[in-house]
Amino acid sequence: MDNELRALAGMDGETLLIGGASEMPGIHRVPSNAGLRRALGGTLTSLNVRMAASWLEHCHNGRLTAPGTRNSWQRWASGVTVAERYSRQALTDEDVIAFIKRKSSAHPGISRTRLLRTLRDGGQACEQSRFASLYASCTAGEQ
Repeated sequence: MDNELRALAGMDGETLLIGGASEMPGIHRVPSNAGLRRALGGTLTSLNVRMAASWLEHCHNGRLTAPGTRNSWQRWASGVTVAERYSRQALTDEDVIAFIKRKSSAHPGISRTRLLRTLRDGGQACEQSRFASLYASCTAGEQ
């Protein structure tokens, strides 16, 4: 996308980039801010999309990068940003598998996403793709 963004930067219109890896001359960039996740909801994977929607709600006079829009966004974001810190206990694969089997048998039909949320809400840690893999290995014979 680098070439496309540079081409947009050279045009006379307003160009807004939510996220992105670095600043680009001619483009107003709003860096990703994980601290907004609590206010905007959802996962970090889709945070930039929700940031863009929120940015549009702060637009003044239909202008994406007007000073009023930037100031409105800054005031809002600074008031709702919360640094997320997790102090969860790491689990072995065997611990995660035992958790999946125990919860699945107690709650038939519970989704993988709900299981992972339950695990994390209990103060335990497991990366999403690792959990998905372990879940698949537990449920492979059930299909």
